Amino acid sequence: MVWTAADIPDQAGRVAVVTGANGGLGYETARALAARGAHVVMAARNQHKASDARNRILAAAPTATLEIVPLDLAKLASVAEAAAAITARHDRLDLLINNAGIMATPEGRTDDGFERQFGTNHLGHFALTARLLPTMLRTPGARVVTVTSTARHMGRPVAAAGPLDGGTYDPWRAYGRSKLANLHFAVALHARLRAAGADTASLVAHPGLSATDLQANSVAASGGGLSQRFFHGLARWTGMSPRRGALPQLRAATDPTARSGQLYAPRFGNNGPPVRRPMVGRSVSPRATGALWRVSERETGIMFDVAAMVSDART
Repeated sequence: MVWTAADIPDQAGRVAVVTGANGGLGYETARALAARGAHVVMAARNQHKASDARNRILAAAPTATLEIVPLDLAKLASVAEAAAAITARHDRLDLLINNAGIMATPEGRTDDGFERQFGTNHLGHFALTARLLPTMLRTPGARVVTVTSTARHMGRPVAAAGPLDGGTYDPWRAYGRSKLANLHFAVALHARLRAAGADTASLVAHPGLSATDLQANSVAASGGGLSQRFFHGLARWTGMSPRRGALPQLRAATDPTARSGQLYAPRFGNNGPPVRRPMVGRSVSPRATGALWRVSERETGIMFDVAAMVSDART
């Protein structure tokens, strides 16, 4: 049977944090969860777009409950402030959807000095998850869903030794590296949660080729680069709608049969209904996932000790 948004179970009483909820896949994820009764925390950088998105959701579902929390994943200080605001307001967190991201941007740096795509797409989410996980561990059945991309196949794993950056910058290779890091983070978090005996789950999803504003933003940021224009056109003419593209992450977040460590993606690679897909090879390499974790702790300055967090949550 084909899984659709109609299969999302009742979410009443649950709290969901969605990064990048102001547009594209994040907006569709927030909309679907709110429509099923979840209280959705819309964590977004652009407050004007977030407010407009919230109003559009409420226009279609007047009983939905949503709140907006400022979050700039390219600033670790902003990540800390957002996490503090969320945990101060909520004593439970059922879902964290690490959805936001940038794609194939020109070379640049975050406020903390990281390569822009890696810092925003991976390190920002690594820091946010570390700060929200203690509350999630106290919430039965909580799930972290991290969004990757088929572009991960263009990326190389992060090495534990040596500088984080190196070589000639290429926007697509940098994007691929950040999306491979998203996958490796989800797998590493799953392994640590299972080793500690937690029932909190870590899953990963990719939307396939979806016609969202991510491609348009990439074209604008690059000044209209040829590769960015090509993928923007490809997504526009052959990609799925954002509503369909959001289904893999919605299924990973809400399907009662989904399990920690699983990947959900379109059936036909970049198109089709959401299904569970196998992960093999470097996707689940303990060496690669362990190296990424150590580098992420080193660069963010956050010691993400899952076992200690699980122990603390039980006391």
